[in-house]
Amino acid sequence: MQEKIKVDGLAQLSRALNKVDKEAAKQLRLVGNEAADLLISKTRPLIPHRTGTAAKSLRAQSTRTSARVSVGGARAAYYPWLDFGGEGRRPGRPGHRDFVKSGRYLYPTLGREHGAIEKLLQTGIVLVAEGAGLDVS
Repeated sequence: MQEKIKVDGLAQLSRALNKVDKEAAKQLRLVGNEAADLLISKTRPLIPHRTGTAAKSLRAQSTRTSARVSVGGARAAYYPWLDFGGEGRRPGRPGHRDFVKSGRYLYPTLGREHGAIEKLLQTGIVLVAEGAGLDVS
């Protein structure tokens, strides 16, 4: 269910860039945000839209060595139910929704867009390294 895109050596590259150019190391975080934003932009239109709160709850979060998409939060605490299903146990709220282990929106989109996200990460990392003066082959 949980698909990941792993970049081998990213932590080492981040440390090396930090020694050469502190700003270049910080750019790695922005590359991760771009990848997460691509996933978000492809996922948002798929999410059911009454008020738009669930779709707006998708946020990019990244560090220099990882990127992720966070969903839900206090305003859209029902997002996991919406994506995966389950029992609605709160009075006055929607009830049972068939459980889908792989999810309906976020993870299937990650599966479909895996190649595009991977390419964006590769291109971005190479540009950051070249911008710091490293020879990339």
